[in-house]
Amino acid sequence: MSLRQFISARRLLRALGSVKSGIEYSWTEAARLLGLHEDLYTHPLHRDLTRPVTVVLIGAGHRGSIYADFADKNPKEMKIVGVADANPQRVQRIANAHHVPARHCYANWESVFDVPRLADAVIVATPDQVHTAPCLRALALGYDVLLEKPIAPTEVECRQILAAARASKRIVGVCHVLRYTPYFRELKEILDAGMIGQIISVQHMEPIEHTHMSHSYVRGAWRNSKTATPIILAKSCHDTDIIRWLVGGHAQEVHCFGNLKWFKQANAPEGSTERCTDGCLVEGECPYSALQIYYRDRKRLYVFDLPDEQTNWDALIMQGLKTTDYGRCVYRMDNDQPDHLTVNILFHNGVTAGFSMEAFVSYEGRRTRIMGSMGDIVGNMESFTLTTFKGGQRRSWSLKTDAHGGGDHRMVADWVQAVGQQNPTLLSSPIEDSVESHLMAFAAEKSRLSRTIEAVVV
Repeated sequence: MSLRQFISARRLLRALGSVKSGIEYSWTEAARLLGLHEDLYTHPLHRDLTRPVTVVLIGAGHRGSIYADFADKNPKEMKIVGVADANPQRVQRIANAHHVPARHCYANWESVFDVPRLADAVIVATPDQVHTAPCLRALALGYDVLLEKPIAPTEVECRQILAAARASKRIVGVCHVLRYTPYFRELKEILDAGMIGQIISVQHMEPIEHTHMSHSYVRGAWRNSKTATPIILAKSCHDTDIIRWLVGGHAQEVHCFGNLKWFKQANAPEGSTERCTDGCLVEGECPYSALQIYYRDRKRLYVFDLPDEQTNWDALIMQGLKTTDYGRCVYRMDNDQPDHLTVNILFHNGVTAGFSMEAFVSYEGRRTRIMGSMGDIVGNMESFTLTTFKGGQRRSWSLKTDAHGGGDHRMVADWVQAVGQQNPTLLSSPIEDSVESHLMAFAAEKSRLSRTIEAVVV
């Protein structure tokens, strides 16, 4: 059986129709029994392209590098032919990995568009505040676009990009990678097949994990909603999108509560200092110690743009902790992002959804509960269990995946096929749907700040 043949959850369950009440099975076991590859997922309309889609990478940081890596693993489908980033080390790393000639290496995104068009498409993975201008310029010059989320930092700019995409008739994919994970794809198949009847309500939680929160939204580039974007947009537009997609309807009203409770000056322990490297008396017992996270545990080191050669890493990491925000005390930052929030959503089809974003947890991976008229589903990004009300039958699915639930390269694969075939319907997340999920996030932030119930106006 070809790896490009899509096997839906509904067909899989039918193939295993002999499963009886109380017996659980995993995708891994099912795939083995049916002689399938465990990672079988691709769209039935994917096909071999006559040539690879050529791409310029604009923004060569962590996310951009992950998307570009698809070309290395799939050279017949995508080829990186240009790169732009303000950091010369990042540019050189991409150039070396993808054999990009020096003439197509740029120090800023503007330079990409100062020369004749050199690719089929661009990937825009710049900081949030620098999404709109390069995206609009690319569309005006006839490029197709893969745009890192969030689409833009304001509602006005999101609508502007949507209008430009429609006017140019170019393909714009948004990196809502959760739609492309095996977990959420299987959930969607099961829901669309009516296996728990009609959806009545959804409970969904995003556990950011306490270290991730301190890294990205207290010390990191997204710590301040005024200089970046509100956390409900920066982090959780993934979740507003996935909830809307699973429900299969349009949001009507949104209500949100949330605040910054812990990461502020008032909670700084006695004996703490401006930096973890300044002789902090409580550093050894602090779960947010920069010395522990970056220096001792060697986690999230991509923020320091370290050389591939590890000989001098100790000194370079310590220098970074002494000179960048990543070495500062989490209680003495200029952060304003909520560290917990709750969103209630009413859909036009009568479904209600509750979404919770939580920083103070020891784990990551979305948690999902879906209540239907004939059964319910409980899941955690790596597994879920469906229980029917009639007879109490249980069916379970499980699959270990990588970061983002294994959706990053699946998303790029669909986008590359859409560009290669010039068929936007191959995208699971078209620009119209992505903009609506952002409008839900903007409404939630407005509700949180003004303590109102906000309508979602598409």
